[in-house]
Amino acid sequence: MNAENFSCSERLVTAAYVRQGVQGRRAHELRLRALLEQGKCPEDGWDESTIELFLHELAVMDSNNFLGNCGVGEREGRVASGLVARRHYRLIHGIGRSGDISAVQPKAAGSSLLNKLTNSVVLDIIKLAGVQTVTNCFVVPMATGMSLTLCFLTLRHKRPKAKYIIWPRIDQKSCFKSMITAGFEPVVIENVLEGDELRTDIKAVEAKIKVLGAENILCVHSTTSCFAPRVPDRLEELAVICANYDIPHIVNNAYGVQSSKCMHLIQQGTRVGRIDAFVQSLDKNFMVPVGGAIIAGFSESFIQEISKMYPGRASASPSLDVLITLLSLGTSGYKQLLKERKEMFSYLSSELKKLADIHNERLLDTPHNPISLAMSLKNLDENNDAAVTQLGSMLFTRQVSGARLLHNLWFEHFHTGKICQS
Repeated sequence: MNAENFSCSERLVTAAYVRQGVQGRRAHELRLRALLEQGKCPEDGWDESTIELFLHELAVMDSNNFLGNCGVGEREGRVASGLVARRHYRLIHGIGRSGDISAVQPKAAGSSLLNKLTNSVVLDIIKLAGVQTVTNCFVVPMATGMSLTLCFLTLRHKRPKAKYIIWPRIDQKSCFKSMITAGFEPVVIENVLEGDELRTDIKAVEAKIKVLGAENILCVHSTTSCFAPRVPDRLEELAVICANYDIPHIVNNAYGVQSSKCMHLIQQGTRVGRIDAFVQSLDKNFMVPVGGAIIAGFSESFIQEISKMYPGRASASPSLDVLITLLSLGTSGYKQLLKERKEMFSYLSSELKKLADIHNERLLDTPHNPISLAMSLKNLDENNDAAVTQLGSMLFTRQVSGARLLHNLWFEHFHTGKICQS
């Protein structure tokens, strides 16, 4: 209620009590004002009542929620189910316009404000996580693979002759398909074995650039977050090569925001060389439903070009989910989660090493991978390949998800026979 309505309330309820109500409302409004003025994630998380008040106030700014609204167009925010409307806090219009996912919608001031605030808050969190020189980012309602495709398609207009993408190998289908879907030919660079770690073959990358010709290469597509025994790519060296040969550099940082090491690699890469954009998943880094990603970079104009490549309007659900989450956590809550993840990783590493020693196996030494661990399984049943698959099934039926049991397809260099990843 505004001041006039509170004044009218004093005719019905004791003025002193109304003033207390005004003060209570004022506390909520001060939080909203700080968010609108600063565009940053609050230090302390908001309670749910403040978040819901904020979302309801945004919703009433959209035309579909105007009292007496008579929409006659094809996109007027019509929703048949009240449950669906409530699920989305009646923010029905989505984000962006046909020409730009970041553009403001005339009929949806509230949804547009939600979009702008979400991008601003997420940018603040990326800086907090370690990439302090990032200048622009936006939330896109697609998972990491399709978001990478959008980046590649944007680069097509800058490099019309290019048909290759240099890609240090990582065995994840979505990474590979992101390049194929965009119409480019991945040039796979095999990794090199250093101790237990699979690392970027920098010499092979540069040699391939010389063979293909820099003008024929769309970009280098590197990766930070990956499964052990592979470790994050040598981003600094790759960034220097990209700068020297004037080749764009796109980084798959799918679950790297949660890792200070991965974020440090990106920061250092742009400091010494070239990184055009880096893409991260919302669900992996912010614990929201699958279906969103963040595209970020160091050139405001290039990130804007990517946002303009997205055709049509877009779902606001990923933006709404991540904004609610970050407002709930605050920077202090998110920092605590980052701290706990590091502690849990250290604990998992020590306990897996004990387990490996008991069974005459070993935890692979992969110090450059701060997220994933791998343990050998050579003694599980060397004469029965089904035993590895059976172990994976046993873990899953016991509600242990996320572990991967692999035969010796990646690791012919090792004489372990099998590898267990976690």
